[in-house]
Amino acid sequence: MFERKQFSTIAAAAAIAGLAAVAPAKAEDSVKIGLILPMTGGQASTGKQIENAIKLYMQQKGDTVAGKKVEIILKDDAAIPDKTKTAAQELIVNDKVNFIAGFGVTPAALAAAPLATQAKIPEVVMAAGTSIITERSPYIVRTSFTLAQSSTIIADWAVKNGIKKVATLTSDYAPGNDALNFFKQNFTAGGGEVVEEVKTPLANPDFAPFLQRMKDAKPDAIFVFVPAGQGGNFMKQYAERGLDKAGIKVIGPGDVTDDDLLNNMGDAVLGTVTAHLYSAAHPSQMNKDFVAAYKKAYGNRPGFMAVSGYDGIHLIYEALKKTNGDTNGDKLIEAMKGQKWESPRGPISIDPETRDIVQNIYIRKVEKVDGELYNVEFATFEAVKDLGKTKK
Repeated sequence: MFERKQFSTIAAAAAIAGLAAVAPAKAEDSVKIGLILPMTGGQASTGKQIENAIKLYMQQKGDTVAGKKVEIILKDDAAIPDKTKTAAQELIVNDKVNFIAGFGVTPAALAAAPLATQAKIPEVVMAAGTSIITERSPYIVRTSFTLAQSSTIIADWAVKNGIKKVATLTSDYAPGNDALNFFKQNFTAGGGEVVEEVKTPLANPDFAPFLQRMKDAKPDAIFVFVPAGQGGNFMKQYAERGLDKAGIKVIGPGDVTDDDLLNNMGDAVLGTVTAHLYSAAHPSQMNKDFVAAYKKAYGNRPGFMAVSGYDGIHLIYEALKKTNGDTNGDKLIEAMKGQKWESPRGPISIDPETRDIVQNIYIRKVEKVDGELYNVEFATFEAVKDLGKTKK
């Protein structure tokens, strides 16, 4: 079984390399985007938000760009890297896609990186948030975020606002490690102390025993990073263990209070302060229109994964406009570098050096607005680059 699997991987890689060498010369009538997302499993809410936002964008802007019909081919990888790799191979070799996009978690984005390089096609990362991702292939560009962008900013805010002792709870994989390391770096440099450090499993975590340890450590706050979709379960167990009544605040990047889950978290989440790229309560007219259209189409509020998908498909459209529909991967990547536009989250751009997103990071507090829970922005840090690269 192993030999067959190994052979098929080598054969697929050879086929991809061959495809790059004999790319068809004639212009195609369509542009194919292979969308690889977790539509099932623990990260399913990420996949659904991104898929919904892309559908919404195409309804608003049309399914033709630069004279070509845009075709989306969706594959569910359930956030399992082996499935991501297989899906990417099938999309590139069999479906002959011009882009691969999506990628709900970092291991998925990394699994596809060598295939994007071999096939010389853009890999548009719309979710995964570890700094290293864009360094793994010259064909990767990202429209989501990095954990360094938000974790450093919430650390600085905590120090300035009288939080001296913090316990940390982070998911045990690359983005969790990024969130933890960048938070600790700034928090301890500012005089803060980390009194307890816990890493939880990525799949189906039970936070309760860890939360008891944190309660016993008596910190001023818990710094939390869990991937989108797990925040509701965390906040439920945080309240059940009585940490809210013990006066232990929750701080972190905004994944823990994702908009699509926030309303179901209950009053224990009130007062939670996070640093993040997007809130459904962002006050711009563009965002109000985006939220209204998304709610009308899907019956719920968009979160930061939705806006990352919306911006991801926008970037693909704009690159195709710039190349006049030419789907050569090198030309498309060049067309993406330095792109700037107004997003529902605020002004964003693609750093031409790193192919990573530059965006505002907002400090927000969970408040009740018209009977609903929202992340209400109260401070803005403008044009934040990925500090994981700028500090090297």
